Amino acid sequence: MPCYLYILRCADGSYYTGTYRGEDIATRVSEHNSGRYSNAWTSSRLPVELAFSEVFETITDAIDAERRIKGWSRAKKEAMIAGRWTDLPWLARRPTSKWRR
Repeated sequence: MPCYLYILRCADGSYYTGTYRGEDIATRVSEHNSGRYSNAWTSSRLPVELAFSEVFETITDAIDAERRIKGWSRAKKEAMIAGRWTDLPWLARRPTSKWRR
């Protein structure tokens, strides 16, 4: 069964990063939009749309990626969503690092 890392763009412009184990990521997005999980972070930010997804072989790999990405800046997430992979190392630097040299 496929395991997904996904990023949703919420109605308020925020991003939600999660994981899902299932055949079709569209099912998970539909669950978010239906309000199935009323206590979920996205429930007050509906509707949501899928901004990014990646398939992993195991759920533990997807969860590891989720944990890393949740710590990223908005700019870094947007670069990944847009497929600007070469920008990621530059965006990973701390904002003040250029002044500490």
